[in-house]
Amino acid sequence: MRLRLARYADDAAHAGAIFIMAAAVVFLVLPLLVAITLSFDARDYLGTFPPPAFSTRWYIRFFSDSYFITGLKFSLVLATVSALVSAAIGVGAAVAIDSYTRHLRNLLTSAFLSPLVVPGVVVGFALLIFYARIGLSDGFLRLLGGHVLVTFPYVLRTTLASLRGIPSSLPQAALSLGANERRAFWTITFPLARAGIVAGAIFAFAFSLDDVAMTLFLTDPHHYTLPVALISMMYANFDLTIAAVAVLLVASTLVLMICLDWLVGLDRVVGAGVYRA
Repeated sequence: MRLRLARYADDAAHAGAIFIMAAAVVFLVLPLLVAITLSFDARDYLGTFPPPAFSTRWYIRFFSDSYFITGLKFSLVLATVSALVSAAIGVGAAVAIDSYTRHLRNLLTSAFLSPLVVPGVVVGFALLIFYARIGLSDGFLRLLGGHVLVTFPYVLRTTLASLRGIPSSLPQAALSLGANERRAFWTITFPLARAGIVAGAIFAFAFSLDDVAMTLFLTDPHHYTLPVALISMMYANFDLTIAAVAVLLVASTLVLMICLDWLVGLDRVVGAGVYRA
C-alpha cells in the first residue's frame, strides 16, 4: 500500500512538473506570437485579434522612418564597440583574477559581477549623476561607459569558466620550454579559452542591443538607441510599427543565439564552457 501511494505521489508530482513547464512555455511564447501576428496587421489601428487581413506595411514603414533607422544604426555601432571593449576588459580581468588565491578570486569575482544584480535604473541614475559631476557631455561616451559597465561581467564570467578548465600544466610547460608569459597566453591559454571569450562577447552584444532601463538615463536627442526610440514612439504615436520593431529585435536575438551555437556550441556555454581534453 505504501509503495502504491508513493508511486501515485511520484506520478502526480511528475504530471504537476510537466504542467508547470508547459504553462511557462505558453506564458513566454504566446505574447511573442501575438506580437508577430499584429506586426502583419493591415489595419491602421490596433483592433480585435486576430487581424482580418495581413500586410507588411509596418515593416516597410519602419525601414522608411529615419528616426528608427538612426536609432538602429546607433544601436549596432554602440553594441559592437561595447562588446569589443567588454571583451578586452573582461579577458584581462579574468586572467588576472584566475591567478589569485581562491578566497581573493571569489571576492574579486563577486565584486566584478555585481553590475548583473544591480537594477538598471539604479545604474543609469548613478552614472547620470557621475557624468554630470565630471562634466562628461558626449552622448556616445556616456552610453559606451554605461554599456561596458553592465556587459563586461558576461565576458568575465564565461572567460573564467573557460580558464578554470585549462590544466595549469599546459602554460607552465610552455614557460619551461622558453616562452614568456605573453607568448604562453596567446599560444596556449587564449586558443583554449576562445569559446568562453566569444560567448561572452556575443552575450555582451545582445544585452547592449536590447538594454532600455539604463540607456534611458544616458541618451540625448542626438545619441539614442532603437529600444529608446521604440519607447519614445509609444508615447508620441502608438501604432503597430512598434510590433514590427519588437519582432525584429527578437529575431536579432535569435540570430545571435544561432551564431553562438554554431561558433561555440550552446552546450559548452550553458554547460561547462571549458576546455576538454
